[in-house]
Amino acid sequence: MLERIFKLKENNTTVRTEVIGGITTFMTMAYILAVNPSILSASGMDSQAILMATALAAFVGTLCMALLANYPFALAPGLGLNAYFAYTVCGSMGYSWKIALLAVFVEGLIFIVLSLTNVREAIFNAIPMSLKKGVSVGIGLFIAFIGFQNGHIVVNSDSTLVTVVNFRENFNTVGISAILCVIGLLIIAILHVKKVKGGILIGIFATWVLGIICQLTGLYHVDIEAGYYSLIPSWASFNLGAIGQTFGQCFKADFNGVKVLDFVVIVLSFLFVDLFDTLGTLIGCANKADMLDKDGKLPKIREALLADAVATSAGAVLGTSTTTTFVESSAGVSEGARTGLSSTVTGLLFLVSIFFAPIFTTIPGFATAPALIFVGFLMVSAVVDIDFNDLTEAIPAYLTMVAMPLLYSISEGIAVGCISYVVINLVTGKGKKITPLMYVMAVLFVLKYVFL
Repeated sequence: MLERIFKLKENNTTVRTEVIGGITTFMTMAYILAVNPSILSASGMDSQAILMATALAAFVGTLCMALLANYPFALAPGLGLNAYFAYTVCGSMGYSWKIALLAVFVEGLIFIVLSLTNVREAIFNAIPMSLKKGVSVGIGLFIAFIGFQNGHIVVNSDSTLVTVVNFRENFNTVGISAILCVIGLLIIAILHVKKVKGGILIGIFATWVLGIICQLTGLYHVDIEAGYYSLIPSWASFNLGAIGQTFGQCFKADFNGVKVLDFVVIVLSFLFVDLFDTLGTLIGCANKADMLDKDGKLPKIREALLADAVATSAGAVLGTSTTTTFVESSAGVSEGARTGLSSTVTGLLFLVSIFFAPIFTTIPGFATAPALIFVGFLMVSAVVDIDFNDLTEAIPAYLTMVAMPLLYSISEGIAVGCISYVVINLVTGKGKKITPLMYVMAVLFVLKYVFL
């Protein structure tokens, strides 16, 4: 039956290879079970509900990829977009998490339509590659900045806005947390250099274990009022029915006080990043697996994009931010995975992980922060693909990169990039390379700043 469904022989693989690949992929991306609740809970959502929604969305999305496209790619709520969800839409913009979930659901529906037509290719071709790379780098910097904050390494400052933490002040809470975050980052970096599978996950658990040791020895103090909780998991504290607090809540969003153009920008921001992150991940992983045809195209990209789109809307209904294809899927591909059997294994492992939820919800922010900082590094590596000799391409990409962390908003970075690209190229006589869609996007972003 497995042969008939996944065509193992046709893809020169075996059940054993696919199972190992699926487990490897899960190990490299399971950190999202700890990181996603840590980020999205800032929006006011229940962390236990978020964890369950994360696991279920990963299960549904990865299974869709396996059955629709028969590719060894796994999906889960993506980093970057969850930060935009929590810190921009629900933070600086002040909208409820129900509105944010509805925006994700709508984005998923639009993505489904785009995946069933040829529009996705038109959009992909309309946006300059330099801006696509700039968005990826900018999100990486934004994620890293959030990681430094969650790890208590970067703190507020009256004179410089942000500064490095004073390790000696409040050492048993803030200080020791920052030190453990640094240690965790070094662990993950060393494991990555050594090419250890699941290095990010190992780093999270190693940092957490060190935190437990610090608590038991008195170096770490529990201070619930200050936000420093016990690091020792309590199995009785987890409620499997918590998913009811987020399931279907996107359909109960209250639009009172919501600006229409704001909502459109939010949806487009989710769509833009999701679309190009997904395309980039699919092509990158497929290239590593030698799945691209002679023209450099992915044969079943429509099915793969459809799986990603369905997963996004399903994840919004469950109660999590945009579900997207993970670049960590390349880890399973490196182990020889070539079919949907591998992603089926990964999806099932996410489903089973729900029963170990108390472990993930007890993991502190300083343990997951190193993962954010290091994933930021992985995303920043796209900067080498930007042509800095062509200033009309490099400057908008640069502005996109720096605007995201400095303005603390992914959408603002995208807006700055689009507007600057159109203006710089138009004024310098290179308007011919600007696509009509870029003009439309730039005008919409300018109108947003004029009227909002």
